[in-house]
Formats: sequence, C-alpha cells, structure tokens
Amino acid sequence: MERGRARDLGVVIGTYPTGPLNAITDVGGVRVGHATVVRDRSADGAGAVRTGVTAIFPHEGLPWIERVYAGTAVLNGFGEMIGTNQIAEWGLLHSPIVLTSSLAIGRAYDATVRWRTERHRTTTHEGGDMPVVAECDDSFLNDVTTFPLADADVFEALDGARGGPVAEGCVGAGTGTQCMDFKGGIGTASRTVPGGWTIGVLVQTNFGERELLRIDGVPVGREITDLMPVEHREGSAIVVVATDAPMVPHQARRLAVRGGLGLGRMGSTGHNGSGELMIAFSTANRIPLSSGDGTVPVRAVLDGPGPGSPDVYNHLFAATVEAVEEAVVNALFTAETTTGRDGHVLHALPLERTLEILARHGRGPFTAD
Repeated sequence: MERGRARDLGVVIGTYPTGPLNAITDVGGVRVGHATVVRDRSADGAGAVRTGVTAIFPHEGLPWIERVYAGTAVLNGFGEMIGTNQIAEWGLLHSPIVLTSSLAIGRAYDATVRWRTERHRTTTHEGGDMPVVAECDDSFLNDVTTFPLADADVFEALDGARGGPVAEGCVGAGTGTQCMDFKGGIGTASRTVPGGWTIGVLVQTNFGERELLRIDGVPVGREITDLMPVEHREGSAIVVVATDAPMVPHQARRLAVRGGLGLGRMGSTGHNGSGELMIAFSTANRIPLSSGDGTVPVRAVLDGPGPGSPDVYNHLFAATVEAVEEAVVNALFTAETTTGRDGHVLHALPLERTLEILARHGRGPFTAD
C-alpha cells in the first residue's frame, strides 16, 4: 500500500477544519527547510548515518530583526532546547528553530550562528545572537559517535527554508527517529478556528511505547505486537506550534502546554527517560530592535474574557491538541521502514492493518488498496 498522510487515507483527526496545506506553513510567512543525511557503512568501518536537520523560521523576514513573542513548556525534561531561558526572560523568539540529533545539538547551534554571520553579516559582539536549537536521540539508527553532521548540512536546512508543502516522514531531523516503536520522523498539520486564525504545528517524533499507541482514540498498538525493534527506547519529542492569533509571551506558553496534550492523545505518558519539549510562537506582533520612545504597541487575545466577549482560548487550545495529534499520525503514516547502524531496523507502521483496525472501531470508511 502506498504511504500517505492521514487524510489522504481517510483518517480524520478532530473536528476543526485544516488550513489549505494542513501544515505549519499555513500560518502566513512560516518557512521550513530540511537537510537529510544518509550514508551507509563505509569501507573503513564507520557506521551507518541516518540523521539530519530541520529549520523553522517564524516569518518571511529575519527573526533577529523582527522578533516574535514565544513561550515554551516541558512535558518531561530529559532533553534539551537551547534558548529557553532567554525566551522565559524576554518572551522573544529571535532566531529560526533548529531541530537535529542529540549529540549534534552543539554543532547545529554553532553552525546556525556561522550561517547568520556568513549569509547576513549581522552577528554582533554582544553575545545576544543565541539561536533556539532542540534535539532528539537518533542513535538507534544513526552512528552518532562518528559525529556525522556538518556545518553544510545545517546551512542546507536554513538556506532551503520555504513556505508551501512540508516534507514529512524520514526527512531532516526525523531521518533516524522512532515513534511508539515504529519508524517515526517529521509530521505537520494545521487547524483554523473562529476569528479566522490558524494554528500550525510541526513535530519531531521520537517517543512512546507500542502498547500505548492510540490513533483517533483507537488502541492500535495493542493489536500490532510484531514488527518490534530489538531495543525499546523512550526517546523524545519536539513540538513547534505557530499561530497568527495575536498573543503575548504568557499566552504563547499556554499554547505550548497544549502541545503536550496532543502527544498524550497518541499515548505519551511523558516517560521518565523522554525529553518532550514544546515551543509556541505568534506571528501577529513583530517586535523591532528599537523604538523612539522605548515602547511598542502590541495586540493580544483577551485574558479571562467576561460576558459578551468570545473566549477564543478554548478554540486555540483544542485546535492545537488536534493538530499535534494529526501531525504525529502523519509522521507515522509517511515514514518508511529504515535500516541503520549495526543493522538496526525500525519498521514502518503497517497501514493496511492500521486502517482495518480503525475501521473495526468505527473510524472510517477507508479504502486499503
């Protein structure tokens, strides 16, 4: 059966409508780029490489010139996202968000700063040019101790960031990752809510255990007990949430928290050995580097609205949960069986069997041919 996105195969998650592309790039200006690094075992004995980089820009411009408000959240913190302290303090995202392999996070950070210096010549000497970089451990398939990631790979993802459709599955930072003991990867989805606003998400999946896997509420993992990897790893997940709804930092943080609920719908319990980290940003306010009087006008959704004022939070929260859930399903549905380091294999989710299970639970109709 040809692999495809959830909705291509009749699996509809939630009730909110999607954006035109059902991707994070439905939020105007958001750009995504991937660099996929795949090499087989070499003659000198170096192991197989299955890794990469994914870069997300918050808008079409330069984020260190036009910053946006952002917030972060942690479901379980055995993972790393460089830049969370400055976001907590200032509430500003002033860089692309770069995703990669755990042991390559330093290389990706350094290369992102070098990219900005070489491409834009805007890096300062004040030490404030710190990009946001996050990671998932892809060492089950990827020989991480050969340190395969190069500056050129990070440059490729950053230079290639575009609007439009987003590649999913075994691409970019998802090249070597797993999901619920199947092959995982990159997934994306979007939702529109009353008020005309859009929620877009992108996930790097590397989390969960098979018996807890749920798709649209159906315990699929209990019925597919074969195709297991030789070793279970709890892994991690990075969730990036974008919206054009006007938000200030504490509001973006609340949106990021709901990303964890989307992972929970898939079966995550925030394992002790998992780094499940979320970041959310709003593109509605562009914050300049300076202003004549040291202030900037901003617009934000109303906190705690009273009678006669619509509560837009509930729609934004629910749409985020739905979009994260569907993005993870898209990662599972598009990822392909991959063999990597030392012959380790992560099997793709068997789509025909999955659709049959969903149909038996009333999630359909589907075609499996």
